[in-house]
Formats: sequence, C-alpha cells, structure tokens
Amino acid sequence: MKEKQVAISRRKYDAAFKEEVLQLVFNGRPVSEVARSLGIGENLIYKWKSRSRLADKPATGGTGADLSQVDALHKRIRELETERDILKSVYSAGTVE
Repeated sequence: MKEKQVAISRRKYDAAFKEEVLQLVFNGRPVSEVARSLGIGENLIYKWKSRSRLADKPATGGTGADLSQVDALHKRIRELETERDILKSVYSAGTVE
C-alpha cells in the first residue's frame, strides 16, 4: 500500500508583522508568551530577533541624539569611578586625617 505524501506549506510573515512581534519582545514581553499568544514558534521569534536591526537599538527606540547622550553618560561614569578609586586609595593609605 502506498502512502500519500502531504505537502506542508510554510506560513510566510510580512516585515510589518515581524517588526510588531519584535517590538513586543524588545519592550519586555517574554518570547514564550508572545509566541504562545500569536501561535508561532519561539525559535522563529529568536531567529527574527537575531537578524533584526532592532536588536542593536536601545529599548526606547533611541535616536542618534539619545545614543550620543548615552555615550556621554558612560564617559562621565568612568570619570567618577576613577575619582572614587583615587579617593579610596588616599583614605585607605591613611594620608588624610
């Protein structure tokens, strides 16, 4: 007896749908929850996420101005950490009364 082969067609999702799904994930919803609610596989969402240019952006949807502000804040943090380390070493050496 011959078995019939049934062709399974793959669903295709447009770019707008993928972007909406990724926005849900990048805004804090767990991938498993998003996948379950939309009836798609978690692995598919992870694949879209790894291929997405959104993965490189901050969750706030930052612009170039936001990114330069973040860089400036990181620089200031490094400066403050250096100052803190200097003060720690001075106080631990007992040179300041």
